[in-house]
Amino acid sequence: MAIETQTRISGEVYERLALAEPDRKWELRDGVLREKPGMTAAHNFVEIKLGYMLMSQLDWSVYQVRVAAGRVYRPAATYFIPDVFVIPTTFVKPLMDLQDVLEVYAQPLPLVVEVWSRSTGDYDVEEKLRIYQQRGDLEIWRIHPYEQTLTSWRRLPDGSYEEMIHHEGVVRPTALPDVDIDLAALFDS
Repeated sequence: MAIETQTRISGEVYERLALAEPDRKWELRDGVLREKPGMTAAHNFVEIKLGYMLMSQLDWSVYQVRVAAGRVYRPAATYFIPDVFVIPTTFVKPLMDLQDVLEVYAQPLPLVVEVWSRSTGDYDVEEKLRIYQQRGDLEIWRIHPYEQTLTSWRRLPDGSYEEMIHHEGVVRPTALPDVDIDLAALFDS
């Protein structure tokens, strides 16, 4: 179960708190502090395996991958920790030598992924998806480890999103043309 406070805080206060408590996964939604709960083995397996699959196919001089680390930001004091995201290395380099600065990205990303869990499933779809779309992230995935499905939302030139549900086969992120994610391999434990 997620811990949520009703006291509103600023983004600056949030960033100091997140740095001071690195073992806790604090998120902020319109100034309201929320801690991500622990996850199941199936959730963690898919999250880590997808991260590995992405890392093994991407050129690290061009892209990096974060798994349950780093944050994405949207103005109005909203910070999320996606389960997995891909980020251009050019966004990361300016932060590498900063010792007291939280890793946060406001720029739209090529791929942001949430893995479904019972404790955060509704929140991920109802809240996070909308925020990721407002940020302009190019592709957003929700992976359901129990139904073994991947739902993708791909940004179209007009700014809207096209939704597709994948039950099998290979999924290729549109902004990462050299990446192939085989769903059978992803879900094979």
